[in-house]
Amino acid sequence: MPATGRVRPGNVPAESTSFVGRRTELAEIKRMLADARLVTLTGMGGIGKTRLALRVAAEVRRAFRDGVWFVDLTQLREPDADALADLVLAVLGVPRPGGPPRRRLIDHLAGRRALLVLDNCEHLLAPSAVLAEALVRGCPEVGVLATSRQPLAIGGERLYLVPPLGHDETATLFVARARAIAPEFAVTGDDAAAMAELCRRLDGLPLAVELAAARVRALAPPQILDRLADRFALLSQGDRGGPARQRTLRASVEWSFDLCGEPERTLWGRLSVFAGTFELDAVEGICADEALPESEVLEALTGLLDKSILVRDDVRENCARYRMLEAIRDYARDKLVAGGLVVLPRRHRDWYLRMVARANAEGISDRSAYWMSRLARERANLRTAMEFCLSEPGEAEAALRLAVTLPGHYWSAWGLLGEGRRWLDRALTLAPAPTALRAKALLINSHLAVWLGEHAEAARLLTEGEELAGRLHAAAELGHAAYTRGVAALYANDLPVAVERLEKAWTLLAGEPDKDLYLYLNVLLGFGVSAALAGDTERAGSCQRELLAIVEPRAGGRHRSLARWVGGLIRWRQGDPREGAAQVVEALRLKPTWGSDDRYTTALCLEVLAWITADRRRHRRAATLLGAADVCWADVGASIGSYLQFAGHHDTCERLARAALGDAAFTAAFRDGQALAPEDLLAFVLDEPRRAGRAEEEAEPTPLTNRERQIADLLTQGLTNKEIASRLVISRRTAESHVDRILGKLGFSRRAQVAAWNASSRNP
Repeated sequence: MPATGRVRPGNVPAESTSFVGRRTELAEIKRMLADARLVTLTGMGGIGKTRLALRVAAEVRRAFRDGVWFVDLTQLREPDADALADLVLAVLGVPRPGGPPRRRLIDHLAGRRALLVLDNCEHLLAPSAVLAEALVRGCPEVGVLATSRQPLAIGGERLYLVPPLGHDETATLFVARARAIAPEFAVTGDDAAAMAELCRRLDGLPLAVELAAARVRALAPPQILDRLADRFALLSQGDRGGPARQRTLRASVEWSFDLCGEPERTLWGRLSVFAGTFELDAVEGICADEALPESEVLEALTGLLDKSILVRDDVRENCARYRMLEAIRDYARDKLVAGGLVVLPRRHRDWYLRMVARANAEGISDRSAYWMSRLARERANLRTAMEFCLSEPGEAEAALRLAVTLPGHYWSAWGLLGEGRRWLDRALTLAPAPTALRAKALLINSHLAVWLGEHAEAARLLTEGEELAGRLHAAAELGHAAYTRGVAALYANDLPVAVERLEKAWTLLAGEPDKDLYLYLNVLLGFGVSAALAGDTERAGSCQRELLAIVEPRAGGRHRSLARWVGGLIRWRQGDPREGAAQVVEALRLKPTWGSDDRYTTALCLEVLAWITADRRRHRRAATLLGAADVCWADVGASIGSYLQFAGHHDTCERLARAALGDAAFTAAFRDGQALAPEDLLAFVLDEPRRAGRAEEEAEPTPLTNRERQIADLLTQGLTNKEIASRLVISRRTAESHVDRILGKLGFSRRAQVAAWNASSRNP
């Protein structure tokens, strides 16, 4: 294959449409090709492996003096390495004298520097692996770039999992393909929100984007979005000149389905019951049965990972999670219904109900950190289980059971108070039977309403729950009612009533042999806070000591933090601000040990620490702590104004700090607190040096694009995502995507940090 002049030999086809995005992917694959002889691009069908491989091949052509050669394996159906070698020889234009094809191919390429692009290896996996290994061993200057829905699994192979397109790349590709079909196509202000949601629902899958864009001849973006519920019917008009497997979305997914063995196909259908991400224990517990024994689940799941049906999500806390793209899940649901396994959603609900019960039973133990993290990861599946209960006739009582079994901090820790109220309202409406379970649900719902400042509704729910518990003579629920009434009085700053009711709850529950430990600890906590604020520090101290006596042997992390926080409040009320501050700092120091960014507990600690700090005349620091607490309250979905027992102390702290600093300095310090990243908060509290943010490390020019800098300016003005979207005539989701990208580039987690960085970089 001698070169003629400057023209390199090869057969890489010219691009017929524009290539969009993928700059990071191109750079990484080229780097891998420079370091390895065999690179395989993997990923589900339609993710753009072939297009990406062709662009890489075109860009590295100069590095291969004897050419870059593209070999489409879909034209070959014989599962034989020699037949594959014959195909490659034909592509290279090598004459066909006698002799084994692989030997002739190796002899031909042995002294040449060339790149072979073996496209779509998955249906000829074994012969492709045999040939690639022979080329790598026998041709020292030949590189192989393969595309496959699963790895070749041979020595020296470097894998690159092709990711979906980013949001902006998806939108750019959609517009480009739409304008190729309808040059007048434009996204108007009215269509922007639908367009943004459409791009999100298409999962960044280039094939799906192109098939959706083909519909703009007849439909506007909102109409395309409306019809995406049946995506396989909608996305069914592809390029007639393209491969059959790429002409419709269904054909692309079915190509993968045909590659699967029977256990993999069975598991694929059953995995559609999950929402978001999921873990192996849930797969084994829900999807295994006589047709798919638990002993075969791991192997089938591994096969689906290898074939890019499943994606392994980020590994956190030594535990892998898996997920499906929407198109893959929709196809699986079709197969599941066709298979008649309609009991699977109930299995899913039952498994998660058992998981929640375990979390509750082990939540005050050395397993508390695990369960805090696990419940956060399972939020989407818990919502799916709840929706099944609320939409399936006869399952409403299970919805009540799921809601009340979740550990109490589930709602407050992650700002889910409103969601908890909505779940409980719906379940209580659908399950009117007068049971102890209903009484408990009414009381929990009342407590959530108190947290949210919905006091009239809280009182109604409390009265109904208390009356029902009385009619049933349910001792535990009567204790719960006394606790809820005491908490309501505490939040209303009626301290005498709070102390009386919480003491009653303590009396009712203390002697119960099988008492709800979460509830009892919360009674002690509320009783201690009420007594401390009322000035009865002796009784408050007794509550704290009992709290610690229960939780410390069990390593109950969250309640240990809260007990220390109560201790800080008590010591401050006793006139010992130094020891009070030390206890609150210890409460914050304990938080990382129980594995949760519990914003509610953090807000409580920061509030009390700010009050103590103001009393010690460290006013700038107090203002910063108030700013940090303000962000936590916002994350919880509440406001310090809803907590009347704290509001007066908060207002006094702010008034003292403003008087000492002046409005401008107070506001600056408050904003510094709002801008503190969670990982920097403890360092600030401990007076330790904070980590340098990426914004401080970035060299000029700014890492932000012009559009991102424009949005950063609007963030500095305090605009919300909705207001930014309106100002720039883009969808709210697009605005959110820009803000998320800005946070990622700058290494920040809070909008206020962006505002502070932007202001300083504009005015160095």
